[in-house]
Amino acid sequence: MLSTYQYPKYDYTRPPEQSGTAQKRYPVVVVGAGPVGLAAAIELAQSGIPVVVLDDDDTVSVGSRGVCYAKRALEVLDRIGVGQPCVDKGVSWNVGRTFFREQEVYNFNLLPQDDHKRPGMINLQQYYLEEFEIKRAQELSNLDLRFKNKVLSVQPQGDGAKLQVETPDGIYSLETDWLVVADGARSNIRRQMGLEMEGKIFMDRFLIADVVMKADFPHERWFWFDPPFHPGQSVLLHRQSDNVYRIDFQLGWDADPEEAKKPENVIPRIKAMLGDDREFELEWVSVYTFQCRRMNAFTHGHVLFAGDVAHQVSPFGARGANSGIQDTDNLCWKLKLVIEGKAPSSLLDTYSEERVFAADENLLNSTRSTDFITPKSKTSLTFRNAVLSLAREHAFARALVNSGRLSVACYLTESRLNTPDADSFEGDMVPGAAMDDAPMQINGQEAWLLDSVGNRFMALVYVSDPATIDAAQLAQFAALAAQPIAVEVVLISERAGTAPQGVRMLTDGAGRFAERFDAKPGTTYLIRPDQHVAARWRAFDATQINAAVARATCNLQ
Repeated sequence: MLSTYQYPKYDYTRPPEQSGTAQKRYPVVVVGAGPVGLAAAIELAQSGIPVVVLDDDDTVSVGSRGVCYAKRALEVLDRIGVGQPCVDKGVSWNVGRTFFREQEVYNFNLLPQDDHKRPGMINLQQYYLEEFEIKRAQELSNLDLRFKNKVLSVQPQGDGAKLQVETPDGIYSLETDWLVVADGARSNIRRQMGLEMEGKIFMDRFLIADVVMKADFPHERWFWFDPPFHPGQSVLLHRQSDNVYRIDFQLGWDADPEEAKKPENVIPRIKAMLGDDREFELEWVSVYTFQCRRMNAFTHGHVLFAGDVAHQVSPFGARGANSGIQDTDNLCWKLKLVIEGKAPSSLLDTYSEERVFAADENLLNSTRSTDFITPKSKTSLTFRNAVLSLAREHAFARALVNSGRLSVACYLTESRLNTPDADSFEGDMVPGAAMDDAPMQINGQEAWLLDSVGNRFMALVYVSDPATIDAAQLAQFAALAAQPIAVEVVLISERAGTAPQGVRMLTDGAGRFAERFDAKPGTTYLIRPDQHVAARWRAFDATQINAAVARATCNLQ
């Protein structure tokens, strides 16, 4: 029990298979109702794909667990209808500070630019995210969320998988065309299939202590190396909702996890940090070990893996849940096209390729952070402390300080789905990049770019005046929309005007789109359903757009 949160209990309902009244085969079954499994199920259901979700529990996660959700993950959560509740409940922040002993040596800002809808990061206990996702899932008529349904076995088949599921009413079986596995780091399904995770387990342990207290600390991330209240080790402080503060204490590999979790051992550590006069209540305690590992591939026939079941990283950097949510963002639009027969199953191979690339980036950053936070030799410790001392005065040393490189969107620049640039562009919005946000106006009302795009292929065409669009171009727009894989053309105008009938238009009144996308009249961006740039040109050309869509969906002949 937590003093700040009342755990919901979700009703178990006898599955229709056990009464003999239901079909036993489904287009998609998702195993795991955590943040990643629910995100996948909601996105698929929103796009019209019926989904069954199986989870062995009847409540949300115990303890705050994952707490940091980055800007890119929030943008994905916006598209499945839970971003705003998360931001409303969470603690938004952009600034992080790093201390060496008693002095600040470095700080950073995750969102140095103005005019983005979402902050660089929010802190929110995982149980709230799951609660918001469950509420959204229950609103969708084609999403069957089954609690107290434990998957006992999975039998992969050439065209799907067969599952044995245990409930309070006994065991039943069902089949699925596609199985999405999101049952976490200790996945029984991965183990049953004989699939291993390869990587590194770091010889160190950290204590998580969630404490409830009233404090006027700013909404920032604070990280200490070798502080006087915990000498020779590291400490991290985050503020969450409900006046709950997450404190991570480095323990060292020799620490006994069970002893370290006892209140009589935790409370003195917290008092040494906060002082004897600060009143607090211990909310939740856990001990974890750093792991940086992944599966060799995330796609195995018709069984698809996402989230912690596929990759694990150390917590510093907030790359776990954020990466898992981006897995689903990458997977679901591809799976939808394959199910609808609009793309070959080889498109799902690119899910594994792109997200393995992203996982490797996360593992590299996480490993470097862990090596800096927990030096493995006296020489490494001397080097690290020298860097921290120099960082107070010298910019070159600040670049070497690593208390956890925080999660940002991965640039999929090497993806075979991209159409390489044929024209010259400046800026970061290269093929493979996740789109930057920008303020917009729609019919005179304030709006955001990322709220207006996504979930389908779009061609964003920048124009100086929408009145310049002629009948021939309108015919091309209509032809693109009528293709088997439809492309919606959206005009982005540098000044207000009247859009041609049947065409959406956004007004770039602040000029941020032009600035961030290096847009000039005629500039065209092809955007994937997951808001990644697929291609860009300096002039609109329907033939080039069709070819780029074919490349982005593995439909090239």
